[in-house]
Amino acid sequence: MKFKSKSRLLLGALTTVLVSLGSTVSHAAEKPNIIFILTDDLGFNQIGAYGNTPIKTPNLDKMANNGIRFDQAYAGNTVCSPSRVSLFTGRDGRYMSNNSNTVELTHMDITLAHVLKHANYDTALFGKYSIGQQMGVTDPLAMGFDTWYGMYSILEGHRQYPHIMWRDGKKIRISENEGGKKGAYAQELFTEEAINYIKQDRENPFFMMLTFSSPHAELGVPEKYSKQYELEETPYMGMKGGVPADKYAAYYPEPVDKPNATLAGMVTALDDYVGQIMAQLKATGQLDNTIIFFTSDNGPHDEGGADPEFFKAAAPYKGQKRDLYDGGIHVPMLVQWPAKIKQGRVDNTPWLFADVMPTLADIADVNLNLVPRVRTNGVSINGLLDDSPQKMAERVLYWEFAKQVGDPNSGVIGDTFQAARKGNWKAVRYTVQGEMELYDIINDPHESNNLASKKPALTKEFFDLFEKYKD
Repeated sequence: MKFKSKSRLLLGALTTVLVSLGSTVSHAAEKPNIIFILTDDLGFNQIGAYGNTPIKTPNLDKMANNGIRFDQAYAGNTVCSPSRVSLFTGRDGRYMSNNSNTVELTHMDITLAHVLKHANYDTALFGKYSIGQQMGVTDPLAMGFDTWYGMYSILEGHRQYPHIMWRDGKKIRISENEGGKKGAYAQELFTEEAINYIKQDRENPFFMMLTFSSPHAELGVPEKYSKQYELEETPYMGMKGGVPADKYAAYYPEPVDKPNATLAGMVTALDDYVGQIMAQLKATGQLDNTIIFFTSDNGPHDEGGADPEFFKAAAPYKGQKRDLYDGGIHVPMLVQWPAKIKQGRVDNTPWLFADVMPTLADIADVNLNLVPRVRTNGVSINGLLDDSPQKMAERVLYWEFAKQVGDPNSGVIGDTFQAARKGNWKAVRYTVQGEMELYDIINDPHESNNLASKKPALTKEFFDLFEKYKD
């Protein structure tokens, strides 16, 4: 009898442990998978969901119809590197130590991936990285990602048919592209890796960043995408005949016969790849409880034969990449989460990349106050991500862009541009000695009517902000 009593006690204790473990696994499984899809230099008006474009994007349009189309969302900056560091670390220009395209992560930075590891997420990055080139110190594996495949340096990201890729810190030859061949398209490689990752069995939820290096120049895409378009064309000559066709020819020397069809095809290809991701999530039963973000790191470019004016790529906004007018920073932002967002809608809440880290921490139930070394001035927008959105308090959004050596469009090295938005009001100052510009960004999205002289108190408020952070 004594033995039976001990057996029952042991069985009871074991049952308690198993129930406890089961509840832990169940709780972890309830947390959503998170996929953040970042494109490179995609303009606000280059997908169908945002307006009048000849570019075909049926999968993204469907995502917008089924989820939230944010019409007032902003990137972290107007060029790649500071925008991505802002995204990864949850900082706007006020908290950034460097707002030029030379900025990288430091060994002290805490990233989105680090934060989600505190909630037992598996983490992966597929695609362009370019913001930490000290292997073992600031590469993706050192910055919180368990799995990494893609392009490491910023210049690698300029090639659509690369000769090398990186997998978990090891360089891989892409033999399909050697000797002038174009057999392996970078964006397709990233997508294949993402799909294989989704297929894997795992106990934990996952966080995946899919960071396409398109439609950034160079212009290139498999023919099945570009041949869908017959558009008015001016061939891009590159370095044909040894003579540079434009200021970017050193970066993009190969001529492109049909640059408009090629760029349109690049965007349609991205749309197709997003559709493949969605299909795989559905096939594996993960679509319902996966939150998917789709956006761009800054506004559209005019490099390598690209013509943003032809596509009205930033419409209705003024400017493009390298501008702090809205055309350079106002980006498409789609969010789908079938478990919580059951009715498609348009949301006009202003927010920016610095808010992504606090938002994902909120979704994953991570208290950022308990994560060492986190330094963010973003806020969570999780309250917007369902069918009963909570109104957010008005605040000031801020951007700063510093010109740098090596950019053929930089102008005077050391010039600093500043911009800020509060409610409907947007202020811009091009150089710290420049004229203050003030716009009603809702009623004047093209930033054509400078109201600085008519709103002196508000202009002074923005001026004081710019003076405080100009250094």
